[in-house]
Amino acid sequence: MSPSYASPVAGLPSQMALHTGRAVFTEAYALIPRGVMRDIVTSTLPHWRDTRLWVIARPLSGFAETFSQYVVEVLPGGGSEQPEANTQAEGILFVVEGEIELTIGSDRHRLEAGGYAFLPPGSQWTLTNTSAAPARFHWVRKRYEPVEGIDVPSAFVTNEQDEPIRWMPDTGDTWGTTRFVDPDDVRHDMHVNIVTLAPGAVIPFEETHVMEHGLYVLEGKAVYRLNRDWVEVEAGDFMWLRAFCPQACYAGPERFRYLLYKDVNRHAKLPF
Repeated sequence: MSPSYASPVAGLPSQMALHTGRAVFTEAYALIPRGVMRDIVTSTLPHWRDTRLWVIARPLSGFAETFSQYVVEVLPGGGSEQPEANTQAEGILFVVEGEIELTIGSDRHRLEAGGYAFLPPGSQWTLTNTSAAPARFHWVRKRYEPVEGIDVPSAFVTNEQDEPIRWMPDTGDTWGTTRFVDPDDVRHDMHVNIVTLAPGAVIPFEETHVMEHGLYVLEGKAVYRLNRDWVEVEAGDFMWLRAFCPQACYAGPERFRYLLYKDVNRHAKLPF
């Protein structure tokens, strides 16, 4: 089955639209529905031209503290020769619409929908939309946590269609993850993967663990457990979970897929 990728609806709603949306921010999670990702909530960045973005996660003290996540829209001819100002920040790009030209050092890559790039801290990279249509991609950023004696991982580029879904055992190939990094590779301190649930599939227990999560729904709909609440989510929604927020899922009548961020492979930070 060919993948599909949701992205913000943009524009503005009708003045007659009802205020009965699903947006919520709690002590344990936030839900940003696709319908609130409109023109009026976009941002711009220094050294980016013909570009706007939806900031859907940023570090907040006492909430999710490790990452930021943007949905970036670059118009034809737009982009940046100075995209990342923080030399300690690593990044992951995932293209959901159109195509971009990404240069890492002296290597040039063309990323279409499903394209994925890992950018280690201190990378020299540029990004341009050389096509005739707008491009959209997710940009996940995290301050890299170096470890003495362990190398910083190298940059790489791939496409999700070139990576297998690794199905969870005893699920009949109904719940699986497309992993772009080996889970045992401790050079990496974050994973950004794609989780796939077949129609009617479930995450059958309340996952409760230390990782912070960002979940952007790429395709389908589901009923998702967030802390004590069961909430309906659909393609284009974003869920933001702090550490230890319980989660579970019942997928809807079509395939349900989401882009998942989590922090991994490092000691918990101590206050001393």
